[in-house]
Amino acid sequence: MNLTARDMKKLKDAHTDLIKVVLEAAKVTTVPFMVMEVERDPVQQAANIKKGVSWTMRSRHLPSKDGLARAADLVPIDKNGKPLWAWPVYYDLAPIIKAAAKRVKIPIEWGGDWKKNKDGPHWQLPWKIYP
Repeated sequence: MNLTARDMKKLKDAHTDLIKVVLEAAKVTTVPFMVMEVERDPVQQAANIKKGVSWTMRSRHLPSKDGLARAADLVPIDKNGKPLWAWPVYYDLAPIIKAAAKRVKIPIEWGGDWKKNKDGPHWQLPWKIYP
């Protein structure tokens, strides 16, 4: 799968290790996806919390001191490039992203593995390793 120019533009605000994972996943995926969102500013994050689609102002989407986000929302797409929001397709995509991260030796966390407030599109670099 080839990422679009739009996807690549969004990834420019991501940490280089996160970009490596996404690019590797795109090379091998059987589940096409798009980069929905990477960086958010605090105003957008606060609005997302108000809407109930985010839960914290400590989001990995907010840029760190180096100006780069540590999270990306990757959304599976249909054959027409439209986003798919049903959970089963996220469970199909997740092992592909995890395997890609393992191949490039970069740790990754999936919002679908969280115990509460599960977030299917959300992928982030771990806090411990990427403060």
